[in-house]
Amino acid sequence: MTPLAGQVAIVTGGGKGLGRAFALHLAALGAAVVVNNRNRIVGLDGRGAADHVVEEILVRGGRAVADHGDVSDPATAEALVEAAISTWGRLDICVTSAAITGPQLFHRTTAENFAHVIDINVAGTALVAAAALRVMREAGHGRIIMVASTAGLHGEPTVAAYAASKGAIIALGRTVASEGRRRGVLTNVLLPYATTQMTEGSLDPQQEQALRPELVAPVVAALADPASTTNGQVIIAAGSGLRVADAVEGATVSFPDQALLPPAELDALLASSRAGTSHTYPDAQAAFQDFASELARPPRPERSS
Repeated sequence: MTPLAGQVAIVTGGGKGLGRAFALHLAALGAAVVVNNRNRIVGLDGRGAADHVVEEILVRGGRAVADHGDVSDPATAEALVEAAISTWGRLDICVTSAAITGPQLFHRTTAENFAHVIDINVAGTALVAAAALRVMREAGHGRIIMVASTAGLHGEPTVAAYAASKGAIIALGRTVASEGRRRGVLTNVLLPYATTQMTEGSLDPQQEQALRPELVAPVVAALADPASTTNGQVIIAAGSGLRVADAVEGATVSFPDQALLPPAELDALLASSRAGTSHTYPDAQAAFQDFASELARPPRPERSS
């Protein structure tokens, strides 16, 4: 079964871990793949991680080429798209999986470390996705899958820069989904749990087996499928399970028009909002308009006894 036959994909961070699993799976389903990974470690033969993944794909009868550019460099984004177009004449799928963690406690975070994480994770995602989107919009078809993390939803101690970057990718993905939908380009954000270099040493053997990276790859393939209509979703996936995540706002509650809002009263208002009807919105403008409309409504008259 080759549902992606004739499709062409870019996978950043495709030399190891989740990115490697995504590249191999897409290729197995018929897609030609541009496998991107920086050459941080090169063997005696001069080949890096991306080269080895390409070899695996070719040995299995697939189609692939390697790219060794740094995704934070704008030239890499253009080179990746050019590699897809010049080699196979099209670009259908873009999976942005390249990332680093840069662990540091927030109060000890250096400007250099924070900027480096943001450059790789956020700019590296945005530059590649934007270059792909330009081509996909012209073609009237495309699938973009941005890889983020639940650290971007919930925060995570010791990796403030990483958490901030992944939260940014979630917002970016939802924005791109809104912009691309009318031109046939669908974008979703994947938040995977898997056994990778980032989780090494934190899982027991049973968990490592259950969270193999290749088990998440079918979700990526489903989102990349030309038949997919899924757009703007944030999906948490691990092993053979998934959850959908969303940005949720609570109920609107009013507070007195006064200069001083006591902390205890604020806490009570927040509890009332949380206990009320929750809301989700396709974008920030819709959320704003709904909130503004509620505030503009005249108060309901009190019922007389």
